[in-house]
Amino acid sequence: MSARKALAAALRSGSRRVASGNRSKPAGSRSFTDAANQGRAANRRELINAVNRGLTRPLMLNRALGACNNRIYSTEVSTDAAFTGAGSVGAVSTVIGAVVDVKFEKGLPPILTALEVQDHNIRLVLEVAQHLGENTVRTIAMDSTDGLVRGQKVLNTGSPIKIPVGRTTLGRIMNVIGEPIDQCGEFDTSQLLAIHREAPPFVEQSVDQEILVTGIKVVDLLAPYQRGGKIGLFGGAGVGKTVLIMELINNIAKAHGGFSVFAGVGERTREGNDLYKEMIESGVIKLGDKQAESKCALVYGQMNEPPGARARVGLTGLTVAEYFRDVEGQDVLLFIDNIFRFTQANSEVSALLGRIPSAVGYQPTLATDLGGLQERITTTRKGSITSVQAIYVPADDLTDPAPATTFAHLDATTVLSREISEIGIYPAVDPLGSTSRMLSPRVLGEDHYKTARNVQEVLQSYKNLQDIIAILGMDELSEDDKMTVARARKIQRFLSQPFHVAEVFTGSPGKYVDIKENIVSFQGILSGKYDDLSEQSFYMVGGIEEVAEKAERLAKEAAGGN
Repeated sequence: MSARKALAAALRSGSRRVASGNRSKPAGSRSFTDAANQGRAANRRELINAVNRGLTRPLMLNRALGACNNRIYSTEVSTDAAFTGAGSVGAVSTVIGAVVDVKFEKGLPPILTALEVQDHNIRLVLEVAQHLGENTVRTIAMDSTDGLVRGQKVLNTGSPIKIPVGRTTLGRIMNVIGEPIDQCGEFDTSQLLAIHREAPPFVEQSVDQEILVTGIKVVDLLAPYQRGGKIGLFGGAGVGKTVLIMELINNIAKAHGGFSVFAGVGERTREGNDLYKEMIESGVIKLGDKQAESKCALVYGQMNEPPGARARVGLTGLTVAEYFRDVEGQDVLLFIDNIFRFTQANSEVSALLGRIPSAVGYQPTLATDLGGLQERITTTRKGSITSVQAIYVPADDLTDPAPATTFAHLDATTVLSREISEIGIYPAVDPLGSTSRMLSPRVLGEDHYKTARNVQEVLQSYKNLQDIIAILGMDELSEDDKMTVARARKIQRFLSQPFHVAEVFTGSPGKYVDIKENIVSFQGILSGKYDDLSEQSFYMVGGIEEVAEKAERLAKEAAGGN
């Protein structure tokens, strides 16, 4: 008998055994029967014996086994997919903090299904995370479980958490399950979307590259942002991530023709309240009869929320943005503060579910959790989502698994440095540590690209000379090195900029700098055009004209003081 015929005979024999085993189980079965298992085992034995007798090759064996196993598994999966158990009622069996076990007599809900506790006083939503056996599911609560008792009835909704989307969300604040928390009435619930969705297919994604001008000098020159891209603001505690993201909202969202969505993930309630009031004052959000003219939707899951809410609120905000992109064809701005809190919340959920932790105590599914969110943020042929994400860096360590995993998804990274903030330069952006895929002559043009690289070259030379200066002093440097240091210090100070959102603290009015003026200004410093001006003249100004004005003012003050 030929090898091919022997293999075909083994497959037919095993398939008949499996088929007969499956027939012995009633329709709609969710598990293998003993006969099906025996048929599959016999099938595997015949195939392996065929290899031992030299009738077929191991590669053919692997393919054949895979094909047979896939036939069995595909039947099982299709049966599960058709079964949601919607409308079935279970009872709470265990409550341990944010983890609630629910037992169903029939109609077991699939993973990620939303369950609702049937209590007229509260609306508590639970999300199925694990199947424990014996018709029991383990769920994560989206709100406090205070007052929840064993035996309480729980309804299987038959679908994931769904939230209202569309124009009804503009000018409003919602929580993770789509409830209004701004005391401005209920949402229109005629349009609902599930927060768990697949990323757009590869063929629908767009590859167009266009600069997103922010008006912030250091960003536009050295690490420009891509319209429709993902941008990360990395920094430790207190270096200015939230202030920078607020300034970006001020500079981009206000001038932006489309809609913006802000997702507050595990950050301070005070900051969310401040942002809401600022948006009302600036006209981005309008209240009362003009609410339909608002340009921004807010989704909050703050620090005091349970881990389940903080782990899902980012998906809620993203779902609101996806509707505007996919259905209305809008170019949407999505601001997320803070992506690390999303990772942290998923880590808490993972620990509550009893999973074995991975590196540095993070969840073993870190890359999967983050990828599920980040891959949905993209540009399609219908519209785009431009995402600006603040990312907390634990202990200022960029090699920590949480920020390190995030790096892979981003088109531009703006790294905030504590060393730069300590010398009083704000925004404390590291000009050598920040990167962008847009920093290319093909995208920016030769003029912009060469200016950016020359600025980085001067700053790198200054960094290399700092040890010599600290030990031997400036006098030991050559004349060329002295000139490099002088220009680098002016560039360093000129990269500072007063922000509109910080005006109440600094007393200095905020500045927006056009990108063309930005390039010309730095070219002037590099060429030595402003070598005669003092370093202090370049600190906390907008364009280069203000440098000359400040130098003149400082000279008059010095003369008056003498």
